[in-house]
Parts: sequence; C-alpha cells; structure tokens
Amino acid sequence: MASFPKRENDIIALADQMVAGFTAHAADFPSVTVADLTTALTAYKTQRQTQEAAEGQSQIATVTKEEKLDALITMMKSDLKISEVDTVSDPEKLYEIGWGPRNQPTPILPPGSPTELHPTAEGQGIIALVWNRPATNGGGPVRNYIVERHDQQQGGTFGPWNLVQTTYNTEINLVDQPDNVRVEYRVKAVNPGGESMPSNTVSVVLP
Repeated sequence: MASFPKRENDIIALADQMVAGFTAHAADFPSVTVADLTTALTAYKTQRQTQEAAEGQSQIATVTKEEKLDALITMMKSDLKISEVDTVSDPEKLYEIGWGPRNQPTPILPPGSPTELHPTAEGQGIIALVWNRPATNGGGPVRNYIVERHDQQQGGTFGPWNLVQTTYNTEINLVDQPDNVRVEYRVKAVNPGGESMPSNTVSVVLP
C-alpha cells in the first residue's frame, strides 16, 4: 500500500502530482473537486513564501503555515480516499495522481505436518506422545496442535478420527484412554490459515 509522505517537501510534491493528475485525467476521478485542492495548495505555498520572506515574524508564520499544511493534508487524504473509490474497477489509474493501489493482504498458509510422532511411555489407560515441529518451509507458523484418535472396531475396521486434546507443546500425556483395544493417534498443526495434513500414525494397544 502506498504510504502518505511525512516530509514537507514530499507532501507538496505529491500535492503537485495530484493536481496535475486530476487536471489531466478528470474523467477518471469525477468525485474530486480539483479546484479546492488547488486552492489549498496555493494557500500553503503562499504562506510558505510569506514565512520565508518574513524572517522577523518566522514563529507566527510557521504556526500559520502548519495550519495550512494540516488543512492541505486533510484535503489530500480525503481526495485520495475518494479517488480509490472512483478507480475501484481500475486501481492502476491512481498512478496518474502519484498514488497507487492498496496491497492485498497476504493470506496465512496452514502449517506443515508435524513429523516423527512416537510414544515415549505407556500405561493402563495412559500414553505419552512426542513429535517434531513442522519444517519451516512450505507452511505458516504453528499456533497449536490437535491430537486425534480412532479406535479399532469389531471386524478390524477403524472408526472416524476424533479430537482427543489440544496443546501448545510438542508433547502430551493422555489419560483415560481405551485399553485392550487397538487405537491409533495422529497430530495436526493449526494456525488461523487452517489445519495441516496429519502426522504419521502411531498404533498401540494399551494395557
């Protein structure tokens, strides 16, 4: 996104470009009253000349000049917003007045997949799982992780994956897990962009 200049000379340079652009391309910016902007710019330039000529009254002239500059900035910003609406179908036309189209926000990518999921301890209805963070390339940052499980049913098939717990760490201790039945665990990384593809699957039968 184009940013409004902060230095006085840069502001005036942009104002000159805007006046010239609005004048040369009036049809592209029908909602802008270029005469008002020209008047504000001329008033500022006149006051600036007054300040430079009146060294003995420089303090008073500076205050007045700053007031004129503030008024010019307010009008310029208003005209720029209006111009962005005028050119919404063709924002490249904003370059005609020394401005430019707004940058589109960069979407947040979902994280990559966690890796090397494995158990570090098992007990009656208890399992401890550890995994590695996703690789930094090809995905966005991780906000948290979700641990999912599905259970083997009669006939050997597994049921749907269900959320077990969430965590901000790369390890977790799960309690009250089903025993004497085969279960599988997997982990996904999550951020505002969505969920990652799942990690590798760990299959266990808890005592």
